[in-house]
Amino acid sequence: MALWFDETYGGKIRFGLRVKRSIYQGKSEFQSVDVVETEEFGRALALEDAWMTSERDEAHYHEMIVHPALTCAKKIERVLVIGGGDGGTVREVLRYPEVKHVTMVELDKLVTDVCKEHLSSFGVPWNDPRLNLQFGDGIAYLQGYKAEPYDVILIDGSDPIGPAEGLYASPFYESAKRCLVPGGVVASQTESPIAMAEDFARIVKTLRTSFKRAEPYFVPIPLYPSGMWSFTFASDSVDPQAFDDARAQRIEQVARYYNRDVHRAAFAQPSFVRALLK
Repeated sequence: MALWFDETYGGKIRFGLRVKRSIYQGKSEFQSVDVVETEEFGRALALEDAWMTSERDEAHYHEMIVHPALTCAKKIERVLVIGGGDGGTVREVLRYPEVKHVTMVELDKLVTDVCKEHLSSFGVPWNDPRLNLQFGDGIAYLQGYKAEPYDVILIDGSDPIGPAEGLYASPFYESAKRCLVPGGVVASQTESPIAMAEDFARIVKTLRTSFKRAEPYFVPIPLYPSGMWSFTFASDSVDPQAFDDARAQRIEQVARYYNRDVHRAAFAQPSFVRALLK
């Protein structure tokens, strides 16, 4: 009998992968954690029975949450990542030699420990001396932060329910803005405009109350509900299309998904998205 692992979203959407074997099953104080080896997507991580990432399409997500921001920001010496427990986001940040310091604040230590052991194929340089890995509440971290500001803040949180809900609210974005250099950039995952249309629109509109410019952009992620996912680039002064060509060209040499053409095209808004954001 075939073994399948299914994610059900909202009682209306179901996406499953045929599984070769279960690699890890566990539970932290926050959530269940599963790693499975699938027939088509390689190893995949699920939290609370919701797909988070897989070997086959992780680059779509991790490259696109990082590279539009880091190719456009004026300075990228200091970067903060909120969430991102699998490490793929910091891997992409650390590709830039201009980056001197990265702090990653992940709520659930078990997620990172499991990914270090069972998703080592992601190639995360966990021992890079530029990386400061902390475990705790990202909301509290920003609320209490008083040290040197960041050039870029990346919000790599899970869906806006439970402990992650506050990552998509105005007080958190105001804290993020306070912790940025003038002209700094925030990039956040902002859900699917198809499967989570109300959440998507609310989050983008909330970002626009904190920043003069908040532009959503889109990427296909087959593992996620509907397959269409969004991120949002927010800044008071930086144009999300005005990337540093030398930086972007350098990243193209190692990227599996990102390139300059994809960067430009990702910000095109389908008509239904424009209607959602009116």
